[in-house]
Amino acid sequence: MRLLIRQVAAIPLDGEKDMLPEVDIAIEDGRIRAMGAVPPDFVPEQTIDGREFLALPAFFNAHTHAAMTLERGWAEDLPFDRWLNEKIWVAESALEEEDVYWGAALACCEMIRSGVVGFADHYFWMHQVARAVAEAGMKALLAWCQFGIGAEHEVGGATLEDTVAFIREWHGAADGRIRCALGPHSPYMCPPEFLRRVVEEAERLGVGIHLHVAESEEQVANSLRAHGRTPVAHLAHLGVFDHPTIAAHCIAVTDEDLDILARKGVWVAHTPKTYMKLAMGMAPLDRFLAAGVRVALGTDGPASNNDLNMLEVLRIAGLVHKNRVGDPAAFPHHLLLRLATHVGATLAVAPNGAGASPGAGASPGAGASPAPTTDNVGATLAVAPNVGVLRPGAPADLILMDTRGVHWAPRHDLAANVVYASHPADIRYVFCDGRPLLWDGELVTLDEERIRYEAERRAFRMVGTPMRPVRRYQG
Repeated sequence: MRLLIRQVAAIPLDGEKDMLPEVDIAIEDGRIRAMGAVPPDFVPEQTIDGREFLALPAFFNAHTHAAMTLERGWAEDLPFDRWLNEKIWVAESALEEEDVYWGAALACCEMIRSGVVGFADHYFWMHQVARAVAEAGMKALLAWCQFGIGAEHEVGGATLEDTVAFIREWHGAADGRIRCALGPHSPYMCPPEFLRRVVEEAERLGVGIHLHVAESEEQVANSLRAHGRTPVAHLAHLGVFDHPTIAAHCIAVTDEDLDILARKGVWVAHTPKTYMKLAMGMAPLDRFLAAGVRVALGTDGPASNNDLNMLEVLRIAGLVHKNRVGDPAAFPHHLLLRLATHVGATLAVAPNGAGASPGAGASPGAGASPAPTTDNVGATLAVAPNVGVLRPGAPADLILMDTRGVHWAPRHDLAANVVYASHPADIRYVFCDGRPLLWDGELVTLDEERIRYEAERRAFRMVGTPMRPVRRYQG
């Protein structure tokens, strides 16, 4: 498809210009061919009048559990342990394979409408999530969650061999839009011998690992008692971080942990809304960035976050951490946008072997300050300069936001308005590899009405049938 977007304001996030007040964007064969002067031989098949719109890179959700849309609103106002033991791990005993497809499809509808074109997912029956992603036209890094404590405690009785078969079938599928990783749940649920098997399979398959890490001080204390190491150090000792890794959360980390995460090039997925809703404490984003740890923003699952709105995550991340460090100049809005676009897009590539060698990020302490006030992702830009940005040659993963709403006026700083004033309804066009997923507010690739019906029907069936706890959280 050859598409021309005329006279649009743009935030390229390419490390060169903060704002282009009026530019033409030519898209061809899934990539941005030109920004500015349109090549004389470029003949568009479709043209969008970009006046009153803002173009920026699409969002990438660094950590979620997409099919948990089915549990949205089911486990409310509970602490983390009761949230898992009394609600989530009980409801999932009634989860059926086809449920995962419809829950993930509902999540894809919601994410597209909030400007997300790619996500890192961690759940069960992941071939059903892959099916939804392929149909939606999105990108995804998919990890099949496993506990490694016996088939009777696994959703659907899946084994590590099932995960390996899934990876062999789906890694690189959907024209390369789907990539896969191994998905052990966490060091607090997975025995060391199982994590060693995961490391061996990661080496054999050439893929990365996606898991939950250090979600509480209790988990850290229990890890020290059981293994003599913090969860981060324990995983490093087992060799997990010798492979490209997404470590979701890392709420309770020491300075030594930060050094390990930075040296090993681990990607930390930061999901602040869940931490606030479950009163888990707040992961130290300022310390991550000051130590040179790679960080991308995510929503977490809709059972703990309630939505998949990356605009809200941007806003919460900025407000919480400005207040946390006591500096209104900290975490400038362009930095937040990069953590949700360029860094997230790089993460979606890196855990599959591209640009993810240990130590490729900033060195520990590089540019360190107690309250980051500058863009701390420069090293990440050098790792994958052509994803999650608007520049010629980059994949055409972008969104167009309508800036005519009263909440955009006056338009002093459009980037600040994106972070602190915009709504998902402002997103009118979404493109993934140049293919429209949302066109003038209408979903193009998915049957939203049917998906909503099927997902809600299945969600009510799940919680209306006899359920049992399939495992227990003990920190």
